[in-house]
Amino acid sequence: MERKTITHTLKNHTPSVIGQKELNHFSILVPLIEKDGELHLLFEVRSLEMRRQPGEICFPGGKVDRRESPQEAAVREAKEELGIEDGDFGEVYPFDYMLSPFGRMMVDTYVGFLDCTEESIQSNPAEVEEVFTVPLSFFKRTKPKVHYVNFEVKPEDGFPFDLIANGEDYEWQTRKMEEYFYQYEGRVIWGLTARILAAFVDSIE
Repeated sequence: MERKTITHTLKNHTPSVIGQKELNHFSILVPLIEKDGELHLLFEVRSLEMRRQPGEICFPGGKVDRRESPQEAAVREAKEELGIEDGDFGEVYPFDYMLSPFGRMMVDTYVGFLDCTEESIQSNPAEVEEVFTVPLSFFKRTKPKVHYVNFEVKPEDGFPFDLIANGEDYEWQTRKMEEYFYQYEGRVIWGLTARILAAFVDSIE
């Protein structure tokens, strides 16, 4: 391969996450709604019939379809899960994205203002057990509790230790991951949802 061919390729290359094509791509909406004269964050409780993470608290979201943008996916999922319409949305703004440490998952996040009332929301019972709101002011004055999960490396049987320096004595890097926890009126918000929430609150302080 000639140098000019590589140069042409690199000049037209848009940097992205290595391995992105193999990632499952999800999109999440962080909904803000006016209630009692102040902004609240709207949360879902996942249906108890769901196969994955039943009963856990989350934001609306789901997998990005091939023919839609991440923002379109976030809005679509919110409409499907909350039973709301296009007219119920105000502004929707892109926020940050993250790579989940669990599995091959990339998550885009968006912040959206809902121009409807909590009472008008007709959530989909197949996916949502209930919805509730928490004043944004609560999160601005309440830091999450932080706990840690330790990850250990365990190569599978048949791993080719003979191909790497130091063989079976190779010193694998262990990892400690932060898990955030918020508690509000008996409800526990943690995991991916709490991580996104903490990043959002930090960004507006």
